[in-house]
Amino acid sequence: MRAKPTLLLGLVTSSLAVMSVANAESGLASYYRYGKAGRGGELTCAHRTRPFGSVLKVSHSGRTIQCRVNDRGPFIRGRIVDLSVPAARALGMMSAGVVRVSVE
Repeated sequence: MRAKPTLLLGLVTSSLAVMSVANAESGLASYYRYGKAGRGGELTCAHRTRPFGSVLKVSHSGRTIQCRVNDRGPFIRGRIVDLSVPAARALGMMSAGVVRVSVE
């Protein structure tokens, strides 16, 4: 009887790994100076579909940050995430304005 919970745990773990890869996106990111500020310098972002409060890993040019979804957007075709100014600074994209990123 002990094999069933172990097998079930293995199936759940492997399913979560597949789901996390399936949620990966690649596209353009921009940053915004308006909207809801994060608490105490927290890195925040806007995403169209991810649940509020979820944490995204955003990568660009060898840098990766984690930011919390606290707003909806971006509403410009081709963009997948809008970052707060502190998040954009941490990612090193302030001078470019719009960069290609991957989001997990």
